[in-house]
Amino acid sequence: MDRLSDRTRLIAAATRRGGGRRPVNPPIERASTLLSDRIGDMRDDSLGPVYGIEGTASQAALRAAVADLEDAENCWLTPSGLSAVTVPILALTRPGDEVLTTDALYGPVRRFLTRHLAARGVATRFHAPDATVEQIMATATERTRLILMESPASLTFEMIDVPALATAARARGVVTVMDNTWAAGLAFKPLGHGVDVSTQALTKYAGGHSDLLLGSICASDPAVSRRLADTIEDLGLCVSPDDAWLALRGFRTLPLRYAEQARSALKVAVWLAGRPEVARVLHPALPGDPGHALWARDYSGAASILGVVMRGGDAAGAEAFLEALTLFGLGYSWGGFESLATHETPQLAFRRSPPALEGPLLRLHVGLEEPADLIADLADGLKALRSV
Repeated sequence: MDRLSDRTRLIAAATRRGGGRRPVNPPIERASTLLSDRIGDMRDDSLGPVYGIEGTASQAALRAAVADLEDAENCWLTPSGLSAVTVPILALTRPGDEVLTTDALYGPVRRFLTRHLAARGVATRFHAPDATVEQIMATATERTRLILMESPASLTFEMIDVPALATAARARGVVTVMDNTWAAGLAFKPLGHGVDVSTQALTKYAGGHSDLLLGSICASDPAVSRRLADTIEDLGLCVSPDDAWLALRGFRTLPLRYAEQARSALKVAVWLAGRPEVARVLHPALPGDPGHALWARDYSGAASILGVVMRGGDAAGAEAFLEALTLFGLGYSWGGFESLATHETPQLAFRRSPPALEGPLLRLHVGLEEPADLIADLADGLKALRSV
C-alpha cells in the first residue's frame, strides 16, 4: 500500500490491530510511582518507564502520533507551546552564542530571548520580517549558532523561504528551529525541508477545544536529539496523562477541523478585503498577499487566523468594533473550535522597527461557526466602528 495520507494515518494509529480487545484511545494512567516485579527490572528501560515523569500510555501514544505527523524520528512533549520553543533554544545554545530571528517574533519568545537568555550570555539579533534569505544570512555573525523561524510570522504574517534558509544555515553550521504551530504539522513539514527542529503549541489545533496547554518538539538528527532529550531530562519537564489524552483525542479530527476552518477563514478574509473600512487583510492564503507565492509553493493548507489592518481610526474605534461582536470571543490563543478577536497594535511597540500601518491591527481567529454568520457579526462590528 502507498503511504497513507495524514488524515488516514492519524486514525489508523488508533485502529491498528494487535494487543487484543482494547479501547480506541489508550487509557489514562495517572502515576508517579511505577512498580516492578524484581529488583533487576527497576533498572531495565526496555520494560518501559521506571517513573511517572517519563510518561505512560497516553503520553507515549501522543508522542508517536506527533512524530509520525511531523515525519520525525523523535518527539518530546512539554507543558506549553512556549516551552516547546524555549527548550530547544536552551538545549542548542551556550554562553557567547547568538540567536538570529525575525523582528516579528511571538512576544513571549522574544521576552525569553531578551530577558532570560540574554542574562545568561546568549545574544539575539533580529532581522526584518520580510527579509530575503540573503539578507537574513547577511545579518548572521560568526557567533550565530541558531536561527529561529516563524513563517508566517506572528501578527503580521510575513513569509520566509524556509527551505532556502535552512539550506543556507546548514552550510554555515547553524542549527535551525521552526515554530510550526500555524501549519499544525499538516500544511508544512519543516524537517522535510531541511529544518533541524520543529515545534508546535499543541494547545492550538491539536487540542482543538481550548481546554489544555501542551507543546511538542520534533527532531531526527541524532546529535540534536540527544541535546534536546538531555535538556528535557535535566529540567524535569513532563505533561499530565490527562492533557496528553485530550490532545490525542483532538488529533484524530485535526485534518478535518484544520481544512474546514481554513475554508471559512478564506471566505471571511475575502469579504473583509472588500470592505472600505479595511486597508489590508494579512493572510498568506489570500491571493495578493505578499507571502502568497511562497505559501502556494510550500504549503498544502492554511491556519484560520487573520491580521486585519483598519483604514485609519484609533484604539477607541477598534475597541468599539470588538465590543460589538457577539460570535467572536474576546480572548487570546487560536486553533480551537471557537472564533476569537483581539486588538494587537500595542504588541507592535516591542519590535525594533514597528511596521507602518494604515490603522489599528486586529487579529481574528475563525472557528467552526457558519462563515455567513461570522460575516454578519463582523458587519455589525464595522457598523459600530463607523459610529465612533
